[in-house]
Amino acid sequence: MNDLESQTIYLQDSVIKLSAGQRSDQGRKEQNEDCLGFFHPEGNLLATKGAAAVIADGVSTAEAGGEAARYCVQEFLSDYFDTPDIWTVSKSAQKVLTAINRLLYTRSHEYLSTSRGHICTLSVLVIKSKTAHLFHIGDSRIYLIRNNELELLTTDHTTQLNRKDSCLARAMGMDTHLEIDYLSMEIQQGDLFLLSTDGVHDSLTPAMLKQLSLASEDIQQNCEELLEAAYEAGSTDNLSCQLVRVDQLNDESINQMNDRLTLLPFPPELEQGMKIDGYLIEKELYASNRSQLYRVRDLETDQIWVMKTPSRNYEDDTAYIERFIMEEWVGSRIQSPHVVPVHIPNRAKNFLYYLMEFIEGVALDTWMIENPSPKPALVIKLVKQMAEGLKSFHQRETLHQDLKPSNIVVRPDNSAVIVDFGSVFVAGINEIFVPLERDRILGTMNYSDPVFRLGQNTGIKGDMFSLAAITYEMFTHKLPFGNALESCETPQQLEKLNYIPADRYNPIIPIWFDRALEKSMMINPTQRYDSIDQMMQDLTEPSPDFLVPREKVQKTPNALLFWQLMSLVWFMTALFTLIAFWLK
Repeated sequence: MNDLESQTIYLQDSVIKLSAGQRSDQGRKEQNEDCLGFFHPEGNLLATKGAAAVIADGVSTAEAGGEAARYCVQEFLSDYFDTPDIWTVSKSAQKVLTAINRLLYTRSHEYLSTSRGHICTLSVLVIKSKTAHLFHIGDSRIYLIRNNELELLTTDHTTQLNRKDSCLARAMGMDTHLEIDYLSMEIQQGDLFLLSTDGVHDSLTPAMLKQLSLASEDIQQNCEELLEAAYEAGSTDNLSCQLVRVDQLNDESINQMNDRLTLLPFPPELEQGMKIDGYLIEKELYASNRSQLYRVRDLETDQIWVMKTPSRNYEDDTAYIERFIMEEWVGSRIQSPHVVPVHIPNRAKNFLYYLMEFIEGVALDTWMIENPSPKPALVIKLVKQMAEGLKSFHQRETLHQDLKPSNIVVRPDNSAVIVDFGSVFVAGINEIFVPLERDRILGTMNYSDPVFRLGQNTGIKGDMFSLAAITYEMFTHKLPFGNALESCETPQQLEKLNYIPADRYNPIIPIWFDRALEKSMMINPTQRYDSIDQMMQDLTEPSPDFLVPREKVQKTPNALLFWQLMSLVWFMTALFTLIAFWLK
């Protein structure tokens, strides 16, 4: 293996220095069934994905164990860095490892008659920002040496057969279901990670592992000495190890970060007829205390765009600027016919702003005024499209967090498009350390999840709440809790909230539809649906659980008979209404 020199890696938000070394040898065996690899990208990819060290040990009793080890290392280092940069480390790695495990298992069973098992151990270390992420299965190991103390971070997945012999209980390719250990931990400057296969750590004591790993500043030489010592100690297995040292962590101050984020100045106050960076300002579309939207024309291409500019109220607010910059970055990565595309220009900017496609149409709040009695089938069509737009955010571990009628445009062809990124939460970006408290937008009072405003992030269930509230309003022109959400500031006030049945305002709404909306907006998030697909299923097809009226049945024989008869009537009415109003 070639030496891996100490390198300076420039993160989007900081500078980190890592030193890495690795070595693999067949030892006393005829062939080497171990495999290892280390990769670090540069620039933004390092900020979003981190650097990765991977070590695998092919199971000697499986004829294709070495092949499996090589495949694991190569595919992980290739596919992990190709996953969306919005994803968290955990989601990216789990997706890749699951796919690798499935293929290894399939290959093993293709050659079942010849016992060509594609089975290996695997240990992965990903260092992103100030966090180490560990993924592990089998009996290869990851150690941490910190403050001259050696700590084993992984657990061997083995079953003891007798005093001398053991076998693997879990490994890559062994089963269709991948059960892999995951650990994340904050790292410190000076931390040294040791990854090894059993040919090394089974032959050396913990004291020797620590001593040899710290023997010199040249960690590649230390890797060589670890293998040599294991060989001299009588190891009969393949020998492989890696050392990854954290030489320097982010030391960027808030002032330095501010200098970096404010390289581009805020645009001046823009008016119709002004020009900026080759764009003609044609019309102001929207203005608030946080941002402005303008319709602009590219003077080179004659193309119409929407330009979003930051509010000058926040010129000194670093957290606000970071969020504004992130809007463009996130928007350019969300791909859906129901989410506005962000345009990345091919010329340099002189000011802070970003461009979106200009969507012909009207905002949903205006559309509802212009369409006081829309056909239910049309409303359901729009709701389905909004749901698809939200799902495109969720597929990239991104929450919208501020879905409301003014953030949705209805095109002339009656299709819906989500047009705002101002409150998004990106799990993968949230993993990156910055020396400030990130800007936290709470959404719009009557549409955002009230639990979120009290400090609890309810994930996709928060966006589901917003979608249900908008659906309710489209059918009733009212809000599901009236104006009560505006005054909710404590958990006690939340508990007193009462959902207003939608059929009180619009009698054609079937009970099953209304109860699906109610479930989507339960104050206790655990009582809501687990996915938007489940919610849409119950909004488009009657759920048997929702065909019984919500009123409590009276405990008298006549009342009981009455409600039994009414349940039958409701069932028939619901089916008729579904056919007449929803599916036409």
